[in-house]
Amino acid sequence: MRETFEAVRAEALFASILQSSESPTAELVRSTVTATLRELGVRGCAAAVATEFGDHPDTAVARMSWALRMVRACYPTRVVYRTLALAS
Repeated sequence: MRETFEAVRAEALFASILQSSESPTAELVRSTVTATLRELGVRGCAAAVATEFGDHPDTAVARMSWALRMVRACYPTRVVYRTLALAS
């Protein structure tokens, strides 16, 4: 499941107007991802990524690499611990 959220967030960041040269803060990345998902939706972000990879594969690879790095750095990974009930 984590990979799915990560992919959606990376696609949203990729599709946004935010640039790597801006050296964005984690807060800016998260707010940009949220705003882009609200504006374009999950499918719209995926379509923007596909279009960019089709039109400009040379620059799209670098942008997606940056988007993934930023998403991984800006969103905490939650560890879920499950308690096992011991039968007495």
